[in-house]
Amino acid sequence: MGIESFLIAAVIAGTPLLLATLGGVMSEKVGHINLGVEGMMVMGAVVGFNVGVTTQNAWLALLGAMLAGGFGALIYAVLTVSLRANQVVTGLTLTIFGTGFANFLGQNLVGQIVPEPVKAVLAPKAIPLLSEIPIIGAAFFNQSIFIYLAYIIGIILFVYYKYTKVGLNARMIGESPAAADAVGIRVELYKYLNLVIGGMLCGLSGAFLSLVYVPAWQQNITAGRGWIAVALVIFIGWHPLKAIFGAILFGALDILGLRLQAAGIQINQYFVDMLPYVVTILFLVIGSIRSGGQNLGPKALGENYFREER
Repeated sequence: MGIESFLIAAVIAGTPLLLATLGGVMSEKVGHINLGVEGMMVMGAVVGFNVGVTTQNAWLALLGAMLAGGFGALIYAVLTVSLRANQVVTGLTLTIFGTGFANFLGQNLVGQIVPEPVKAVLAPKAIPLLSEIPIIGAAFFNQSIFIYLAYIIGIILFVYYKYTKVGLNARMIGESPAAADAVGIRVELYKYLNLVIGGMLCGLSGAFLSLVYVPAWQQNITAGRGWIAVALVIFIGWHPLKAIFGAILFGALDILGLRLQAAGIQINQYFVDMLPYVVTILFLVIGSIRSGGQNLGPKALGENYFREER
């Protein structure tokens, strides 16, 4: 029973990380390091919560969160794709902007809870037969539709990048935008689409925190999860399916401290908060040794493309 409850909690805690990681994967597949994940998450969280409280409609709340995250990503895309601004600085600025935006918009929402009609739509719903499987049934098949949606998106992105022409074009841009441009691929269009859709997924991630995980509004609701998602993108090797398992692992690390304290084991919370990053560093070191020190990510990652320079 203890293992089952821990797995359920890990899946729930890992869902916002999964959505944000998938958003990060979409950005980096086309060669853009977006460190604004935290900012887009918190923008989606506050707008989704605000729309949910105002309209009491879960679907409008999710749409609002996606549009907010997409808007943040659009700002980033204009600056880095069209104006060729530094990607790292722009991403950090987006995080600062998103945090300020959320603090301003959410200052009158503190303490409010999600309306019952929204809770009802996003409440756990069991899948017949599958939810009765011992241990994993309740964890994976008796959850909010939000969680099911996150896993479906992960599978869709895997198929998109592996088997579709547009997905392969996006990957080619991440490897060599000049070569992609030379064969007629519209580099800027692909970059904009992938960045904005990735931002929408980050917005959904934030909405999960404010509408399902908490579910109420509080300042700093993302609590640094956007930075964990940035690390997770590297940890899973830019692979959408591996993101599912990576998110569950990091979700487990996220709740580990509380579980240990509940079991009467005293452990420093700062040490627990550090664990996801320590695990990422260890896997990066191991992966670097096994690959001979070569970068396994997109080769053009972090490089702005200017057509006249090719």
